Amino acid sequence: METWSTATIQAFRHALLTWYDQEGRDLPWRHDHDPYHVWVSEIMLQQTQVNTVIPYYQRFMAAFPTVTALARASEPDLLKAWQGLGYYSRARNLQRAARQIVDDYHEEWPRTAASLQDLSGIGPYTASAIASIAFGQVVPAVDGNAFRVFARLLKIDADIAQPKTRQLFTEIIQPIVDPQRPGDFNQAIMDLGSSYMTAQKSDPAHSPVRAFDASWRTGTVDQYPVKTKKPRPKLVPYYGLIIHAPAGYLLVQRTRQQMLAGYWSYPLVPQAELQDPEATAPATLTADLATLHQRWAADYQIPATFAPLGGAPVSHTYTHQRWQVKLLVATLTKTPPLTFYPGKWVPAAEIAALPLPKVQEKMMTRWAQRQAAAKQ
Repeated sequence: METWSTATIQAFRHALLTWYDQEGRDLPWRHDHDPYHVWVSEIMLQQTQVNTVIPYYQRFMAAFPTVTALARASEPDLLKAWQGLGYYSRARNLQRAARQIVDDYHEEWPRTAASLQDLSGIGPYTASAIASIAFGQVVPAVDGNAFRVFARLLKIDADIAQPKTRQLFTEIIQPIVDPQRPGDFNQAIMDLGSSYMTAQKSDPAHSPVRAFDASWRTGTVDQYPVKTKKPRPKLVPYYGLIIHAPAGYLLVQRTRQQMLAGYWSYPLVPQAELQDPEATAPATLTADLATLHQRWAADYQIPATFAPLGGAPVSHTYTHQRWQVKLLVATLTKTPPLTFYPGKWVPAAEIAALPLPKVQEKMMTRWAQRQAAAKQ
């Protein structure tokens, strides 16, 4: 690993911030240093691209313009505003933290990276970003961009997939952070990591800090950062049940014990639940359809006869799971009461008003496509 002298650090700060002043991205949450704006944007940007976040951020701020408005929002309104961003626990943690700020801190924000981590859902990176941008604390915000940028600049070969590596990078970057403009420094690193020093198709030869880039000088850019591969998400096959009756479509709200808690979707049945774990013969669709028909008639008193929609399963990937949803359709001529099933009949025109996860949107799109094709 390379080390920098005081003069090199000062020259790097100057080059980086001069470029940032001229070329930094004009993003809506950068128009002020309000900690609420910084915080919401940073949470939204976790696992999500900037261009995707911008319209969500603008709508979210229109719905909840202050931390108090967010703290007092209803859960359906919160989930609807977050719909489509995924990683839905982020929205609930936002509201929990907002309630802490309003109720426990009397709307006075903690001002240091250490104290900000006492708020729900705020980890070391987000805390450092808020503390440096909103409150001027001289701390590095170490995220994926910072890992990549400084691993290449200094040829740091520590594995960034290891939790202990964050502390190493924090200690290395801390003396490099500009003490006069720590927030701008951290945001400049973010912009550098999303432009000239991206994970794919980077352009170090034209980077504003190429003179400081040890990996570029030695032709080893593609070797940094060092990161062991994560295991592939586990494949989880489901049946998605499109049940429609004169009153509408059957939807169910996901419980707090399930992924996507609070969101509404067609009933989703894990295929493994329909199959005998001790059976020696492989499961068949015909057998699963018979089991579903029997269970829905006996357990829920809903006489649904399911037929496959056809086509490839709907696929959606989460951090640790990849769902493959095979769609089944049942059309009922009468609307049965839902005495024994925890769902509700929703007219087609009213479904979009509910908070829906992305996988439900995909299932609805597939169903609409098949309906349109059938009419041609």
